[in-house]
Amino acid sequence: MNTGAIISQSDQIPFFNIGPIPINGNIILAPMDGFSDQPFRSICREMGSAVTYTEFINVLDVPRKLPYIQQRIAFTELERPLGFQLYGSSADEIIPAAMDLLKYKPDFFDLNLGCSERRVARRGAGAGLLKFPEKIERIVRQLIQTAGIPVTAKIRLGWEKESMNYIEISKLLQDCGISLIAVHGRTRDQRWREPALWEPIAEICGCLSIPVIGNGDIKSIDDIDRMITQTGCDGVMVGRGAIGNPWIFSRIDKAILSRIDIIKMIKMHWKRVKDFYEFESSHITFNKHFKAYLSCPQFTDINIKQMLFSKQPIDALLANL
Repeated sequence: MNTGAIISQSDQIPFFNIGPIPINGNIILAPMDGFSDQPFRSICREMGSAVTYTEFINVLDVPRKLPYIQQRIAFTELERPLGFQLYGSSADEIIPAAMDLLKYKPDFFDLNLGCSERRVARRGAGAGLLKFPEKIERIVRQLIQTAGIPVTAKIRLGWEKESMNYIEISKLLQDCGISLIAVHGRTRDQRWREPALWEPIAEICGCLSIPVIGNGDIKSIDDIDRMITQTGCDGVMVGRGAIGNPWIFSRIDKAILSRIDIIKMIKMHWKRVKDFYEFESSHITFNKHFKAYLSCPQFTDINIKQMLFSKQPIDALLANL
């Protein structure tokens, strides 16, 4: 386990392994539905994110060959090591979908045990599985046995604060052969409304021998360092704190960047989004990133809300920055 020492990501000595896969960094972009698509993932990877996770994939949609699945699993070789994040409510759903997805050659599968969205958790998937350890055990053992590649998991602390079972679930996952656990420091019912709890992450690190990744309320480089020091985790997963701020993976404080530096990144991100999506989808997808990029002191002279509701093409808006 990590001793709390903070080492530059530029070092190429592996920080930890996912099964046999060496991971040469300790800051990772979190899988986020609607945000961590291939254009954004590729930028974060180039900036230093050590591992690539796809947006979650509904295993029920895999056999239906829905177009959005192809967008979610699209990746470049530069994004490796890369894992497909899967969510489903049973082994009968997850295993066939995983076997189908193997043909796209992911480096690992990640099991989503943390999504708190009602449409996911209430049907017994995502964080909904935390209430059923026996189902988790069945899913994980079968997935590891049949996949032939490493399997990781992302968990929350439990279904609700009154029934936190993170130690039970973490030990179970390790005993079943999981290669790594990422821990979001909240329960399902807390969603993102309350501050993340880091103490349980430290508890998990103290009782497991596999790598543990800490997640929750990481908004700055200082937060990354404090998470490592306070919990002893092997790496830190950055979610919302990376939106509009891919520089965090290079340990660069966005506050020191010039307006021109930020505009250059916006233009590069926008080009990748345009190349990846159809015209209408690209604008809808990029607006939320655009807003996040501009939400900083370097652009206090701009009325972001008014600008985005002006319905001007993004290329026109960029020309006026």
